[in-house]
Amino acid sequence: MKTLTTQEIHQLAMQEVGTYLEQEGFEFLAVNSEIKRSPQFVCVKNKILYFVVVQGCLYPHSPKEYDGIKMNKVKLHADKNKALVYFGGVGFAHAHDYKKPLSKTDPYVVNFDGIQKVI
Repeated sequence: MKTLTTQEIHQLAMQEVGTYLEQEGFEFLAVNSEIKRSPQFVCVKNKILYFVVVQGCLYPHSPKEYDGIKMNKVKLHADKNKALVYFGGVGFAHAHDYKKPLSKTDPYVVNFDGIQKVI
């Protein structure tokens, strides 16, 4: 049983955040699934431009914590483009035992509270 890679965790997080954005009425202008490039989503809603940074993690790490240095770089880019910056942190854990490693075939639970504005 092979555990999920960092890229696979990121892809799952992208799916969660992408579905959320779609349900909330955001229109996608660009999608970038690379882990090291941000923002992952460039969207428009009500004529407002949004940069959304996505980060996935496994339990016990908190999905609400992000890299402040990386986020400041995104904010500078957003300011130049008159965009708002939001963060979508998504946590995953094995559904039956949070301490177990997670593989592609395991059931899992998701910890995602929507996107949060980065100030």
